[in-house]
Amino acid sequence: MTADPDKSAAPALTPQDMAARAATVAGLMKTLAHPARLMIVCTLVEGERSVGELEVMLDLHQPHLSQQLTVLREAEIVATRREGKQIFYSLTEEKAAQLVGALYEIFCKPEAGQ
Repeated sequence: MTADPDKSAAPALTPQDMAARAATVAGLMKTLAHPARLMIVCTLVEGERSVGELEVMLDLHQPHLSQQLTVLREAEIVATRREGKQIFYSLTEEKAAQLVGALYEIFCKPEAGQ
């Protein structure tokens, strides 16, 4: 399938720019390529959750959940907010949120009647 190039379209990326963007996306996808991390971010697409809520919703034991949340936090995909003794997580990286939102729509969103 080929498209007719639109004369008013923005100029194409240089190979160097494309390579840099590809490396960024590949890193993001590598971080998301773990089942538990993907479950976490698919859940966070729906909104902020506490660690306790994530533990129950995803049936993940706290040490494993904490380990995966640390990876996501270090990759700046999620951020934390403390309220008393509870820690809440939310998606922070807009492009990651868009990618995960698309994955959520395809794979995670409950189908009608479920």
